[in-house]
Amino acid sequence: MSTDTRPTAPPRRAAPIAPRARRTGRPRRSLGNPVAGIGSLIWLVIVLVPLYTLVSASLMRQDEALNGDPLAIPTDPTLENYGTVLNSGFLTLIGNTAIVAVATVAIVLVLSVPVAYVAVRTRSRLSSLAFRTFLLGVAIPAQAVIVPLYLMIGEMGLYDTLWAIILPTAAFAMPVAVLVLSGTMRDVSEEMYEAMALDGASSVRMLWQLAVPMSKAGISTVAIFSALQAWNGFLFPLILTQSEEQRVLTLGLFNFMSQFGVNIPAVLAAIVLSVIPIFAVYLVARRALIDGLMGVGGK
Repeated sequence: MSTDTRPTAPPRRAAPIAPRARRTGRPRRSLGNPVAGIGSLIWLVIVLVPLYTLVSASLMRQDEALNGDPLAIPTDPTLENYGTVLNSGFLTLIGNTAIVAVATVAIVLVLSVPVAYVAVRTRSRLSSLAFRTFLLGVAIPAQAVIVPLYLMIGEMGLYDTLWAIILPTAAFAMPVAVLVLSGTMRDVSEEMYEAMALDGASSVRMLWQLAVPMSKAGISTVAIFSALQAWNGFLFPLILTQSEEQRVLTLGLFNFMSQFGVNIPAVLAAIVLSVIPIFAVYLVARRALIDGLMGVGGK
């Protein structure tokens, strides 16, 4: 048996990989989304131009506001318009509105937090029916019940008082508050409730030590929503109050427009002063408000 004695060819070596050419210059930066940037800039202009016009015109004199350019910078800025407004009982309007807003928020939170907790943790038909009843209140406008509400307030002896504004405002804010808080409390995991139940915690303890701390974003959202609704309410103060001592900000601005009908800068100064408090509240709690509206909850 013969064997092949021919020499075998050596294995071929792989061709060396040429090193990559080093890039010279700085790395390219991503420009992001130019369409979104342009859209944001346009939206910023749309929001800021009316605010600038409002503040600028409130610093003008009457003749300059009527004859000048509304977008022009005031040639002789003055705070006389703000003094006119403050000397016309504006502080009383701010005080009454603050009382209405704080009382409305307190009532809504005290009542809506337990109701939302029961709706989430209880599986009975009664709790389900109560929750659906609250949701039905979202579809009922205040204008549809203003006449029976007027009669009820009169029978209770609350007409021409701040309670005549507080109670209906809180009642109409409750459906949205329960809806938001129930969605927020559902984000709390079932394991946490079970762990506290194994430790012997009662339902009240689980509410205040678990559900409420984990639902801070939803509670902040409800508080801001209720405060805005109370601050900007006009129908209830118009129908359910009469005297000057019980007037709130929106009704006072309406009267300012008739009292200073030809004094445009004074009316705009009153609007600027009315926006500042609620805008400050929004700046403080804007992050919690956004989280609550996005459904993040307390996580």
